[in-house]
Amino acid sequence: MEFTTLAEGLDHPEGAAVGPDGTVYAGGEAGQIYRIALDGTPEQYADTGGFLYGVAVDGSGNVYGCDMGRGEIVRVDPSGGVTTYSRGTDDHPLRVPNFAAFDDAGALYVTDSGEWGADDGLVFRVAPGGETVVWSDAVTAFPNGCCLTAAGDALLVIESHMRRVVRIPIEPDGSAGVPELSADLTGSQPDGIALAVDGTMFVGCYRPDRVWRIPSGGRPEVWFEDPDGVVLNQPANPVFVGEGLGRLLLSSLGGWSLVTTDPGVAGLPLRYPSF
Repeated sequence: MEFTTLAEGLDHPEGAAVGPDGTVYAGGEAGQIYRIALDGTPEQYADTGGFLYGVAVDGSGNVYGCDMGRGEIVRVDPSGGVTTYSRGTDDHPLRVPNFAAFDDAGALYVTDSGEWGADDGLVFRVAPGGETVVWSDAVTAFPNGCCLTAAGDALLVIESHMRRVVRIPIEPDGSAGVPELSADLTGSQPDGIALAVDGTMFVGCYRPDRVWRIPSGGRPEVWFEDPDGVVLNQPANPVFVGEGLGRLLLSSLGGWSLVTTDPGVAGLPLRYPSF
């Protein structure tokens, strides 16, 4: 499998996202927010002062970062201005905001991983404007990467401590249904997830340096693994990028680059609400 370096010189980027115009965004471990130019040059245009995990983008190019260092979701406008978007709820303040995904109406689903091994994680739902509720307390084993299904009728969530992917139905009234097992990834510590148009799931791992491929209705298979951590270095979060979303980008929490490869299938477009 051939990998191409998209960008270098980033500070341990765990999360990456693609905007509605194809621009790639990533975060850094010292609060950096990067924009990646077409030639692969990273531009740091904002600094939150925290530690960025996952990032999401709305229809106006605002970036919503899961800032573990600040314990909040930060909103970064295109000029680099940083504001607080959500700190969780009064009863359940955000502790380890890890990943976020928009639905069509602008609700932002946010995983709060909690403490490793304590199985005290939560999933929040942030309405447009920032009003926040605990959406699900049934996915507790370090909830991590997440994405919506193509139909928008469920949220797929990585439970890193249970080594699995679960599907949480989104009920007609917007509430969370009963989680269902989608894939058992025993033998790894899965981190992030990206969904292709045909329903294939690609899952990046914190340990080992591995990417799983899970066909719709099929069994998980190790798609690529790098025992030396040279090409892949903690490929925490995959995301589809490029023309027709035909390239799979892999982040590098343990390194300084973003790499892409041909996954053989196009990615499912993300949601870019405007509000």
